[in-house]
Order: sequence, then structure tokens, then C-alpha cells
Amino acid sequence: MRRTVLGRTGLEVSRIALGGYPFGGVNRANGWDPWSEDGRRTAIATINRALDLGITYIDTAPSYGAGNSEALIGQVMQTRRDECVLATKVGWSGMDKQAVIDSVYESLKRLRTDHLDLVQFHGGMYTAQEYHHIVDGGPLDGLRRLKEQGDIAFIGLTAEEPWTARQFLDVPDIDVVQLAYNLIYQAAARHVLEDARAANVGVVTMRTMTSGIFQRAARHLAPTWQDAADLYEVCLKFVLSDSRVHTAIVGMRWPEEVERNVALVDGFDPDFDLAELPRMTAHVYQAEDADLPT
Repeated sequence: MRRTVLGRTGLEVSRIALGGYPFGGVNRANGWDPWSEDGRRTAIATINRALDLGITYIDTAPSYGAGNSEALIGQVMQTRRDECVLATKVGWSGMDKQAVIDSVYESLKRLRTDHLDLVQFHGGMYTAQEYHHIVDGGPLDGLRRLKEQGDIAFIGLTAEEPWTARQFLDVPDIDVVQLAYNLIYQAAARHVLEDARAANVGVVTMRTMTSGIFQRAARHLAPTWQDAADLYEVCLKFVLSDSRVHTAIVGMRWPEEVERNVALVDGFDPDFDLAELPRMTAHVYQAEDADLPT
């Protein structure tokens, strides 16, 4: 598995990460139930297979199945903790310093480890008021305390609306941002990725495969696309082709999904940096004109 360094953290991570949401979410249409005996057994096999094949970044959250995701990952961490960068999340809304500390300690218990590599504030979008609550109202102080004690190594945040993460890039404690960025939602490309690179902040993508939204829409809008190309593969290649992204989170339920995605990553050499993709009409025109023969 190809690896890179996660910004200024210095952590070496695989180019794709194992996302923990599927271990907390039921999907009856695909026969997936991580609370059933068979589902739990499969989830543990998937986590082990990811580690076997060199995926070194695992991301989860206490809200994924009310702790079920962390608990399943924790079963594997009992014996394989030193093989991965382990990241989870913590709430912040209505929480003070002590509440944040208590939440992380509960995550540590479920994950069966005495330390976490990264804890991220779990958010969608951040208003200026919410930013000040996190930075000045106690939550960040809670994570600072845990970092001072050696319980966590780095602090980050997640953002569904990437532009609202920009205000955190000047906060020295925030070393990693996890952003919604994919083929159909490219706001991060214009509003935060360049700033994150300039600050040497680690960049992790969520919604890497569009959470299935693009694929579902394509079934109705362009059904022949399913035969012409693997839309999931295109989505993954899109994110992997952007030099500003360090690792891309992919939710994987079955070991064969892990094998497929690892093979794709190992066999893919981008021939164009999506960081250079023009994203305004004038820039598209300029790029097309530049391609004309002289």
C-alpha cells in the first residue's frame, strides 16, 4: 500500500483509510447488520484484512452506532494497535472542557487502547460563534489537556462544509482537517485545500465515494454509465489525483471490498494533478486555448 506523510503531524499513513461508519450503520438492502453475530464477525475480518494489506489509517467516531463502531475496532486493536494510525472524534456542541475529556476517555475504553493518534471535533459546518466556543469555550482546552498527558497525539476537526474549516487553519493546535471532497462536491478545492497545504495541515477526505450519491443519481440520469465505467473507481481516482489530499477515507464492509480498493490504489499512477483542474469558466477557456497546437 502506498503511503504519504500526513502534513506536519509527521505520521506516515496509507493513501486510503478505513472508514468506521459502516460498523455502526445497518444497510438491510445489502444484507449488512454490524450488530448481528455474522455482521460483527465480518466487520472484524474486514478490519484485519485492511491491516493485512497495508491500510494504516482507521477513522471512527463514538456516534457511529452509539459506540458500536469503536467497540468492533477495539476488538482488533487489542492485538494490532501498533499497526495503524487510529483516529476518532468528539462532540463539542454544548460541551465544556470536562465533557470533552470524559467523551475521549469513553472512546479509549471502547477502542481498548491507552492512546489515540488523532481526535477530531466532529462537525458539519461551523459558525463564527461555534468556532469561538470550540477554541475559547473549553472543548479545545480539553483536547489540549489530553495531549499534554499523552492520551492523544494530535487534534483535528471534520467539516461537511469545507469553507467553514478555514477559520481553524490559524489555530496552531489543529493539525488535521477532514473535509467532504469528492467528484460531485468540490468546494474544498476552491475554499480550503490551498490554505491547508500552505499551513502544512494534514488533509483527509470524507465522502470520498460521494457516499453513493453520485452512483445512485447516475442510475436514473445516465444508466449506461454503469456499463461504461466503474463509477466508484472514478470517484476514488479523482481524490487520489489531488496532490493536496494525504489520505482518503473509504467505508468498506467486506474483506473483498478492501482487496479491491487496495489493488486499485496500488495500480494507479495519476497522470494529472487535480489541484490544477480549472474550476471557473474563464479558467476552463484558458486551459482549452493553451492546449491548442502552436
